[in-house]
Amino acid sequence: MIRLKPLRQLAFAALIAFLPTAAMAATGSEPAEGSAERIALWPQGMAPGDKALPQAQRIVERSGDPALPDRYIEHVSAPYLVAYRPAKPNGSALLVIPGGGYQRVVLDKEGTALVPALVEQGGVTLFVLRYRLPGEGRANREAALADAQRALRLIRHRATEWGLDPQRVGTMGFSAGGHLAARLGNGFDRNVYPHSDVIDDQSARPDFQLLMYPVITMRGNDVHAGSRQRLLGSTPSDALLQQYSMQLHVRADTPPTFLLHAADDEVVPVGNSLQFYDSLRSAGISSEMHLFPHGGHGFGTRGTVGLTTAAWPQLALSWMASQPPTQPKPSL
Repeated sequence: MIRLKPLRQLAFAALIAFLPTAAMAATGSEPAEGSAERIALWPQGMAPGDKALPQAQRIVERSGDPALPDRYIEHVSAPYLVAYRPAKPNGSALLVIPGGGYQRVVLDKEGTALVPALVEQGGVTLFVLRYRLPGEGRANREAALADAQRALRLIRHRATEWGLDPQRVGTMGFSAGGHLAARLGNGFDRNVYPHSDVIDDQSARPDFQLLMYPVITMRGNDVHAGSRQRLLGSTPSDALLQQYSMQLHVRADTPPTFLLHAADDEVVPVGNSLQFYDSLRSAGISSEMHLFPHGGHGFGTRGTVGLTTAAWPQLALSWMASQPPTQPKPSL
């Protein structure tokens, strides 16, 4: 059992004030700019040195059922987080990185749909990332990684304010978002953007990472061609394929990892998780993998009805609870 320090009265009051309504999660409405639930990543809105895209940011709704929204966002120039806070927080936080093949960022299937199981029942505070994408007139392949690093640092910097344990901030990445999460886990200390403020003094290393049917490799039979094309272009060099194949870059301080995949996934083959697990095991990284026979791709929490795959949120919560807090480095 993990023992967390009691919340101060002021911090608890702040948490209650920041709680999003259940209706917002159910309908998929986006918080207004400047609201407590919508948290800009960068002081000036856009990242240092970045420029606005030719196309305006837009959110597209693909569902005809208001109770089951299925939105995606594209053309993000000013990335931000949307926070979902539990009434009874357990101190843990997840930076959620949805998928979308590096072409779009889905907001509900791998965002708002997680709220009942992980927030309301699990007590985890979620911060769902709207990140910059390659291939939208932006040449910088590391923009998404910069957003992920900055988001992790920001959550950790404001952890006490939000009643969170700064040693229990993890990531949860889905599909191509799993690739980005793995890039963060393997490259949390890469210098991909200039230091902006005191937030950037924080470590960007996740305390743990959960990779859900992730894109991992950029080469071989298991590659997801769409993600590779969007991130690396139509004719990537061997050096680029190696650089962005995450199974080749697991290191001694890659975070403990939870892997989830369906064996019948025909979009992102299960070999992606198998390859990453093998690299984690070889590097001595604490890891846990769950492979289910059915579920296909992108099942999230909605596509598991009647399947054993439906057990994954509780498995994930139990695994998170078993992770020991990361010990802070001593001051020099």
